[in-house]
Amino acid sequence: MRFRACVNKIEVMEKTMLRFALLVFVVLLGGADWLAAQEKVETRGGIKSEVKIEEVLFGHLTELNGKFKVRVTEYTFAPDAYLGVHHHAGPGVRYVISGELSFNEGGRETIYKAGDYYYETGNLAHTAQNKANVPLRVLVVDILPKDWTGPAVISPKAQ
Repeated sequence: MRFRACVNKIEVMEKTMLRFALLVFVVLLGGADWLAAQEKVETRGGIKSEVKIEEVLFGHLTELNGKFKVRVTEYTFAPDAYLGVHHHAGPGVRYVISGELSFNEGGRETIYKAGDYYYETGNLAHTAQNKANVPLRVLVVDILPKDWTGPAVISPKAQ
């Protein structure tokens, strides 16, 4: 009788360890997406985002096919809204649809106005703020790993 009870305890422990190992495996598979989600980027005021399109790359640049995707997101910043220190999961082009964006990178402030385009490498930390009295709208085109599911805006603390 004791022998059977001991075997049952061992089987329960094995199942528990297997479940734990599977959980660790799933977490590791989630990788950067999961880790990045753990640290939130500071925001003040109202900032809204809406993904407009997201497509995995396929085309003439065959070495990129199926490895990356393009995500286009429209951000709207209320007057005085602020997006704290962050970087991005990938590089991309930004277009200011309306308003003015105060962009601070490396202690240098640049003002982008409606109609301006700019490029971000993704790996340099910066802040963004709408210092004007009217809403700011920015279209953000990011190149991301194809399996990226989280926000493209990442806290440097998450890395």
